[in-house]
Amino acid sequence: MKIQGKTALVTGASRGIGLAIALELVNQGINRLLLVARDERRLAEVAAEIERLGVEAIPLALDLSEPIEVNIAIAQAWRDHGPIDLLINCAGIAHQVPFLQSRLPQVQAEISVNLVGMYTVTRLIARRMATQQQGTIVNVSSLMGKLAAPTMATYSATKFAIVGFTQALRGELAQHNIKVVSLLPSLTETDMVRNIQSFRWIIPMTPQQVAKSLIDGLNKGNTEILVGWQSHLAVWCNRLAPWLMEIVLRLAAPLAKPRSRAFPYFQDTLATLLR
Repeated sequence: MKIQGKTALVTGASRGIGLAIALELVNQGINRLLLVARDERRLAEVAAEIERLGVEAIPLALDLSEPIEVNIAIAQAWRDHGPIDLLINCAGIAHQVPFLQSRLPQVQAEISVNLVGMYTVTRLIARRMATQQQGTIVNVSSLMGKLAAPTMATYSATKFAIVGFTQALRGELAQHNIKVVSLLPSLTETDMVRNIQSFRWIIPMTPQQVAKSLIDGLNKGNTEILVGWQSHLAVWCNRLAPWLMEIVLRLAAPLAKPRSRAFPYFQDTLATLLR
């Protein structure tokens, strides 16, 4: 995909992966960035930083769980700043809790932002892209959209849903010359994961690595972009031996004891391989 001279809208742009993607788009010659996030003050700071780099930045402080507010703001942005060529759906939240201790308000919040918010923005932009017969949509899922993780049941469910949603849209919107891509990073060093207990043996990546992988994948025309060797290894192993990956995930999760009496040799070997 040619990024130079284009206009992009990035949700979750105030921090983490969304911010890294926005800055990487600046490096790639993007012409205009519409930045969406809830934190108005932080969003204004990011927009000012991007403006100093010579790219027009329009901050849109929005709560994606409020469809009417989002509808009005996106319609006005399209009218005032012209067509959007690239949509990056990056906004998301995560609550880590054992399922038996989970609470409905947290579940509803994850579904509201990760799925309903993404749906709302995508529907608004995709309809307009279909009229102009071009565009690219990137939905940020996760490795947990391929391998569900204990203590992250609802988050994993939303990320699985994003993969399916993306695949369905890819088939539907192809006739309108709209490309739909999924981005699946593994554990990434962001503010969101600071309150999440670590999974054993997982080596975190940086938001900048994720952003660069996205650009590489777009340039290659990939429709599904896995980020990092650990993600490729995990998905490959899950295809060959899903029962083995379930054991690995169970042992890696914070719920598991540091050392299982049943699998001491297995754990030692796995830790050596992933070191």
